[in-house]
Amino acid sequence: MGSALDPAFRLLQEHAHGFMVSQVLFAACELGLFDLLAEAPGPLDVAAISEGLGASPRGTELLLEACVPLRLLDVDTRGGTARYANSELARAYLTSRSPTGQRAMLRYLGSTTYRCWGHLADAVRQGSNQYQRAFGVPAGDLFSAIYRSPAERLQFTRGLQEIWSVDGRRVLTAFDLSPFHRICDLGGGAGALAQECACVYPGCHVTVLEVPEVVQTARAHLPLQTEGQVGFREGDFFEDPLPEADLYILARVLHDWSDEKCSRLLARVHHACRPGGGVLVVERVLDADGRGPLATLLGSLNMLLQAEGRERTAAQFRALLAAAGFGGFALRRTGGVHDAILATKALP
Repeated sequence: MGSALDPAFRLLQEHAHGFMVSQVLFAACELGLFDLLAEAPGPLDVAAISEGLGASPRGTELLLEACVPLRLLDVDTRGGTARYANSELARAYLTSRSPTGQRAMLRYLGSTTYRCWGHLADAVRQGSNQYQRAFGVPAGDLFSAIYRSPAERLQFTRGLQEIWSVDGRRVLTAFDLSPFHRICDLGGGAGALAQECACVYPGCHVTVLEVPEVVQTARAHLPLQTEGQVGFREGDFFEDPLPEADLYILARVLHDWSDEKCSRLLARVHHACRPGGGVLVVERVLDADGRGPLATLLGSLNMLLQAEGRERTAAQFRALLAAAGFGGFALRRTGGVHDAILATKALP
């Protein structure tokens, strides 16, 4: 009788093979597996799925078998033939028809982020992002590298929309934002979070400040559903005048940038902000000791690989905001992926 596997070795195996789990998910999304099953009248067998995907029966069967213990698919083996259907997770997050689907962001992770992570050791040695090694694209101008093609820009923008379809309302209701009538979402992509804000707070008007190519992408492919309450202004928040507002939203923005650039941006926001107004920072916030949560620590490594910033603790955010002139610092843990920080500009 064999002895039980050493728990430390088992953990090592799980860590070492974790990338394979990600690739099962990414491949299933790329092949269109979950949409195929969503459109079927009932569970499908391997032959029907392989034909529908235009994939080999052997490869399809192996992929399906791996998806079941990962809880991406359910399987029914009654009658001696395995038939597969989307799991609850897949129905909620992996099909095109789901309002909370995450396929664009998953495909971005699989095609772009994954390739950058192959150069993690180089990033640690150099202390810089890896767009040059992964894609041959110089990253001196960070978002020129991130938006390296129209297709890449559209996929990344759609991915952000998907994130806010799940986490947007949670971060926007962490504080009562109804006193703020004019809101500016800096770097707000195609306006997904701004539209959610307009729905939650019907008395507000939200201006999304974004670089021209993102605004053009949004207008061409991702039209607003709240015209009149949400609008765009083209501009660079480091260089161009900021729209005057009662509240500025910085959602998944500060983690992209170094402390020096964050300080410069926050000082510009404070200067533009109306007295009594404030700034809502939406980020993954590290624990006070900076040693967790694990997902946020991995997010910091991702910023090393793909940007120039990092995730931060509440104390670090407080220091950045205070140096820019903001007070009344408050952090709310939302229970979701992102947390919310509200800081205010004093009345004269």
